[in-house]
Amino acid sequence: MVSNSLVHVLLVSFPGQGHVNPLLRLGKRLASKGMLVTFSAPEGFGKQMRKANNITDQPVPVGDGFIRFEFFEDGWEEDDPRRQYLDQFLSQLELAGKQAIPQMIKKHSEQGHPVSCLINNPFFPWVSDVAESLGLPSAVLWIQSCACFSAYYHYSRRLVPFPTEENPEIDVQLPCMPLLKYDEVPSFLHPSTPYPFLGTAILGQFKNLGKPFCILMETFQELEHDLIEYMSKLCPILPVGPLFKDPKPPTATVRGDFLKADDCIEWLNSKPPSSAVYVSFGSVVSLRQDQLNEIAYGLLNSGVSFLWVFRPPPKDSVFEPVEIPDGLLEKTGDKGKIVQWSPQERVLAHPSVACFVTHCGWNSTMEALSSGMPVVAFPQWGDQVTDAKFLVDVFKVGVRMSRGDSDNKLITRDEVEKCLLEATVGPKAAALKQNALKWKAAAEAAVAEGGSSDRNIQVFVEEVRKKSVENTSKPSILNGHEEERSV
Repeated sequence: MVSNSLVHVLLVSFPGQGHVNPLLRLGKRLASKGMLVTFSAPEGFGKQMRKANNITDQPVPVGDGFIRFEFFEDGWEEDDPRRQYLDQFLSQLELAGKQAIPQMIKKHSEQGHPVSCLINNPFFPWVSDVAESLGLPSAVLWIQSCACFSAYYHYSRRLVPFPTEENPEIDVQLPCMPLLKYDEVPSFLHPSTPYPFLGTAILGQFKNLGKPFCILMETFQELEHDLIEYMSKLCPILPVGPLFKDPKPPTATVRGDFLKADDCIEWLNSKPPSSAVYVSFGSVVSLRQDQLNEIAYGLLNSGVSFLWVFRPPPKDSVFEPVEIPDGLLEKTGDKGKIVQWSPQERVLAHPSVACFVTHCGWNSTMEALSSGMPVVAFPQWGDQVTDAKFLVDVFKVGVRMSRGDSDNKLITRDEVEKCLLEATVGPKAAALKQNALKWKAAAEAAVAEGGSSDRNIQVFVEEVRKKSVENTSKPSILNGHEEERSV
């Protein structure tokens, strides 16, 4: 039974694996500090989450609080072809969400669990409009690096020159950051991007930056120290990462995967220490067949053992169908294993894994750094190109294999093989590992009790509690007429 005295926080997530994971991890952290957390996302994603993780409607105890799930309908049929077009789908989610979320909040208020704060992630800036219209405080979980936040911030306010149609090759100098070459700027801000609507969606949050009272950030003070100090003077930033590093893992497992992970730990157990390469390009990136072939044969020719997460794009997807080259696994024998989905945190912590071939999404970047895992950087677009720059040149834990898809260059099997060997057995390998272990120690210290991220979560929790008390004395506007809000 959930006590009515627990302060209630509602998290509203965009339905993408890279968005759900960090927001859900934040939810667990807040619950463990003694809050009631409701995690919400569109029902289509909810269905997959329930199936893959045995989620029920019952609140799950986490630390001193609880976490529960409640999904909302997005108003489209499951097989609606418009779902493929993210710009159309985002508009529909806003339309549906602006109706569903206030109804959800009203219901909880009537049941004696009024919501005290809303938290969203970057593709859902309208959540802070909903909060404002209901007189509730809101916060944002920024799920990319502080470096990318700074790029979007300076771009949205036209504070420094960025590449334009006329000058597409301008390099960008942002405060407290290394010079970003034109192809290292988050690519949705580049005039050549095929996904301009994604840049628009993220910039929507920057138009709304005055509404959230706090920007929680999936990074940690020690990782981007000078930049966080600088940006904190401009915005109310609290770094709370790495969120996947839970100092006190809850007894009940609460996960948000949309696929059940395949068992690959036993296979890794059979491999010698630091002998296998882990290859995963996240849940969105889909490579062309010719590039996939080069990676496959690069892995084969390098002679390293490899665990490869490969999921062909769904049948109705806008991506071309691709497959692993015929006979690859026969040629590799027990040296290669291909799975559809993996328990990535466990894989990266496994002693047999020597390096991580990654698309450099921020979740994967944080997980690699926090696990002490060197990387081979294979970014494609978005923040990945910026993350790759930092992994290789600033954090010094990686070897660069690609500059991103704007380069339009096929990375050959020889190049793949060269990068794999450089990161695992080459003269640079020991230094990469040493740097990676240094970041792992810093990440663990940040989330440990009294560490920088732990203190910031505590500050946030206390602020929400304070606002909750202030709100109880204010008349509620949930029903369009005055009613006292009870805690």
